[in-house]
Amino acid sequence: MEKERFSLLLLDPGEIYFEDFSAIFIPPDITPKTYDTKKQDGRLKMCSKSLVFDPKDISKPIIKILLKDCVVIEQWKGTAKFLNSNNNVLNVNCREYVELLEKNIIAPYQFRGAANFLFLLNYACVANCLPQICQLHRASSLPAAEQADMIATIVHSRQSRDVFDPRWMDLYEKIVLESQADKVTPLVVNPGRIVLSTSKLYFQPYNQMGEYPVKINLSSIKQIVKRRFLLRQIGLEIYCSDNSPNPHIYFSFRSQSSRDELYDSLLNQKELKLDELQQDVITLQWQNGIISNYEYLLYINSLGDRTFNDLTQYPVFPWIVSNYSDEKLDLSDPSNYRDLSKPVGALNEVRLNRLLERYQEMTSNKFLYGSHYSTPGFVLYYLARLYPHYVLCLQSGRFDHPDRMFNSVADAYKNCLNNMSDFKELIPQFYDINDQGKFLVNNMGINFGYRYNNLKVDNVELPPWANSPKDFINKLRDALESEIVSENLHKWIDLIFGYKQKGDRALQANNLFYHLCYEGAIDLDAISDLNERHALEVQIMEFGQIPKQVFQVPHPQRKTGLTLLTEPLQLKPIELSFEDTWKQASELELITSFNSHKNAVSHLFINEDGERITSVGHDSKLKVFSVSQNKQIRSANIGNMPLSSCIQLPNTSVLIIASWDNEISLYDLDYGRVVDNVLAHEDAITCLEYGKISNVIVSGSGDCTVKLWKGLSSNGSVTSIQCQKHIDHNSAVSCLSFNNDNDHLAVGTEDGDIYIWEMTNFTLFKKYNPQSSSITTLSYSPDGMKLALGTKDKLFQIVDVNTGLPVFSKNMSNAVTSLKYSEYLLVIGCEDGTLSLWDIFEVKLLLEVIAHSGSIRTLDISSSRDFIATGSQDRSIKVWKPKVTS
Repeated sequence: MEKERFSLLLLDPGEIYFEDFSAIFIPPDITPKTYDTKKQDGRLKMCSKSLVFDPKDISKPIIKILLKDCVVIEQWKGTAKFLNSNNNVLNVNCREYVELLEKNIIAPYQFRGAANFLFLLNYACVANCLPQICQLHRASSLPAAEQADMIATIVHSRQSRDVFDPRWMDLYEKIVLESQADKVTPLVVNPGRIVLSTSKLYFQPYNQMGEYPVKINLSSIKQIVKRRFLLRQIGLEIYCSDNSPNPHIYFSFRSQSSRDELYDSLLNQKELKLDELQQDVITLQWQNGIISNYEYLLYINSLGDRTFNDLTQYPVFPWIVSNYSDEKLDLSDPSNYRDLSKPVGALNEVRLNRLLERYQEMTSNKFLYGSHYSTPGFVLYYLARLYPHYVLCLQSGRFDHPDRMFNSVADAYKNCLNNMSDFKELIPQFYDINDQGKFLVNNMGINFGYRYNNLKVDNVELPPWANSPKDFINKLRDALESEIVSENLHKWIDLIFGYKQKGDRALQANNLFYHLCYEGAIDLDAISDLNERHALEVQIMEFGQIPKQVFQVPHPQRKTGLTLLTEPLQLKPIELSFEDTWKQASELELITSFNSHKNAVSHLFINEDGERITSVGHDSKLKVFSVSQNKQIRSANIGNMPLSSCIQLPNTSVLIIASWDNEISLYDLDYGRVVDNVLAHEDAITCLEYGKISNVIVSGSGDCTVKLWKGLSSNGSVTSIQCQKHIDHNSAVSCLSFNNDNDHLAVGTEDGDIYIWEMTNFTLFKKYNPQSSSITTLSYSPDGMKLALGTKDKLFQIVDVNTGLPVFSKNMSNAVTSLKYSEYLLVIGCEDGTLSLWDIFEVKLLLEVIAHSGSIRTLDISSSRDFIATGSQDRSIKVWKPKVTS
């Protein structure tokens, strides 16, 4: 059986296809002798705005009769016996009808004049079908909004009678939830019923179009994303494994509550095993060069509710190259690139000034740009050669005027720069090297007409520097992945998906669009007037929608000096053996353990040569352990209060020890005694840090202050320290971290604030409040661009220093109590004694072990990075190495 040509794209956008009937179309000139040769077997489709006859013979055109053009629809009253022996012929008289897909060729629809049609129904009864068709005919005479409301009532009535067929289910399946929803594909919304069972998700379209029903195994679902549809939170997109019959499906619901009910019910199913894809993992991987700019833009588009299934919210990509006239394209020349800090409308200063003048003259709902950067029409402007049937659907059976089509890349860019109503950005296909520019070529041989110069519209004219569509796409992709774009792409993200997207920031950036483009500008559900609501829905659909705002603060910049990497080792070849060992390790192996403290171990460090571990604890003890001898070599009492921190100054035997008795003690290892005590704070000292480059000791305290201490003489000796500066904070200081250059100090506090201080002049550089929970531990990344932090409420987070944006967040099973960077590795200790090792370059967990029976309060990595030491509330110190099994 040949596949029928009919598709929902042959209907008007949003039109509903109800059902079809086996029928015979009887041409008007038929006679008893020619009946068998001239009759056309096919299917008659009953739709909300039209009747469509799809003949079995594909050389014959599909006939579409709009109900609004019908004069008479009735049961035929003719007497010809050979036509009406069972009185089951439908008579349709119309002022106009449409022929399409004649000889199965995609071409503009042919609009014909008045005609009379007879359809003999083979099995269905005309008397039963006619009332429904006549009801739809009456609806077609109403104004658009009232027509939509009446059709919605008819749809609801039919759907309420429709029930899910349980025969589709397996024997032991049980229904969990049923709901009405629409399956959304480009320009098509097909209503049906969603049924969630204990093992599958079903979609049963009411019209039985396509595979019937859609059946998705819950075990194949990898990702579920809530989406915005027509500026309302009613969409749900489901991604399945690649080998699934339905790898990608998009639904819209009647209300947000219906959507959320299914979403929550799905998450509660035992069969569901979603991929754990942390939102911020991708940002961090992009910054590190693990994923490309192209992949990252696709990801950001998805976060912003842009999807290939919805032309009103199609993924948007920037114009990158600005030179479309030269014979050669030098991608190392910045002048060949568009300014990514500006929206398209602001690239031409002369045009921008004219737009600003018009803006000043407006009174309310002021905007700069009366057109958008992405609409269904703009998407299909680029894709007309690849999806001509979409264009015909959107434009009522017609292609655009040949001179207005996408005929030349250079002309399209020039128009976007100069035209007062053209601010289009691009679509992903311009940078998709797998697609190879198929959308630029008229492979189907579609007749789009002739331009003003009598040239036939065919393939898109490419710039001189491109010798083929494939070459064109490859060069655009090279430009997108270039160092110049990588340094500036975050600025464009700020405009389209970030903090410059709307409000005062958008106005300052000359990035303000018509108010209906923005989510939240209007509540459609609150509008009772049908005509007003319908008009607004049409405007929203056609005018363009601003993506959901993904970032509230400036987006971080990508690391410079990177090409697309697969291994961090390409940056640090000297670290090969170390990195490989940890990456290849199957587990963390316990080498030795020391149990000399009588209370919690609060702090430890490994000395430079990796021979000794020095620790302090709540038992007021200082301990020194020899790793090679596997024994304790020093023990000393330091006061009578718990000790919180300890550091060793370089080129000296003096230790700096902090205590809960508010004092800093100087302990000389050579002499085995305390050489000085300094009353440093008005409350317990919680943390110490030493800046090797700045030669500064820093202490933090429960008294909300951080103090800076000097005391090293020129020869490296120290006998006392003096306070050089103190800095006040709003709550108790819990942790400190210098960046590698010692020019910035990060301070974490009990109330969840992070302060970053400039050390040259002791001024506040940044202040963030990433979480309301107490910051328990901090560590600067080696490049100084990020801070790793842990909190009491179980959050592990990496924050971009310049913007405050969390580029990675993960909820741990317990509070994060200690962490430390070493090159691209990050070691994390938790309250439940879990020790984990992360590759922060590729953003993945390498190793994890239950290391202690209590909280890991402190940890360190040897300078040679071949072992890790951990100290715990369980009073033990343990040494760990990677274990590689063949």
